[in-house]
Amino acid sequence: MTLNEFFKDNPKAAIAFSGGVDSAYLLYAAAAAKANIRAYYVKSAFQPQFELDDAIKLAEELGADMKIINVDVLADSRVSANPADRCYYCKKAIFNTIAEAAKADGFDLILDGTNASDDEGDRPGMRALKELSVRSPLRECGLTKPEIRRLSKKAGLFTWDKPAYACLATRIPTGEVITAEKLAKTESAEDFLFSLGFTDFRVRMSGNSAKIQLPEGQLDKLMAQRKEILAKLKQYYDSVTLDLEVR
Repeated sequence: MTLNEFFKDNPKAAIAFSGGVDSAYLLYAAAAAKANIRAYYVKSAFQPQFELDDAIKLAEELGADMKIINVDVLADSRVSANPADRCYYCKKAIFNTIAEAAKADGFDLILDGTNASDDEGDRPGMRALKELSVRSPLRECGLTKPEIRRLSKKAGLFTWDKPAYACLATRIPTGEVITAEKLAKTESAEDFLFSLGFTDFRVRMSGNSAKIQLPEGQLDKLMAQRKEILAKLKQYYDSVTLDLEVR
């Protein structure tokens, strides 16, 4: 099955839209198929501002209808307590909110950007998608991440080479309570590294220390800007370390 065929069979749907590579291409494919769709972006403390900015930009470029929904994910103690299956409860909260908004807008079918490369065993959130009957056209059509990037580039989408980005909550160790303050300092630290030109990295919390993880090819750049990075990040953390085990 192709995406065009999928949208021919399912011409009206709501799309959970994050502004990332996968949901961006899904939205593009739906628009190209002239499906009756609306994109729903869920804004929470777990999403950095640049993700929303990218989502708005792409929706405008595609001429797609997009609705922004605010969700207080930290209000659910099963999320803020940060258990191993936090993602499951978070996904349920997010997609229940999307489903409620979509139904009010006349949409019964909810789609997301899960692709054929995503490992179901490593994503507790996928259990929530199944329970809520959310469909994943990219996965159903056998489209892998490399193929989606290739097709996105061919389509001229600026998201085609956007690095994979896990939500800010993943920077906090499992079992440690998530707070708005911890998320805000993580976003500020990562925004600063983005501004210096670093890509595909993480600033993880360990106590009140920052642990930087980044590709090996950017280590020289990191050391060249070491003093500047330390000065900025120590505004938020007691110490800053580098994880040398990450490649």
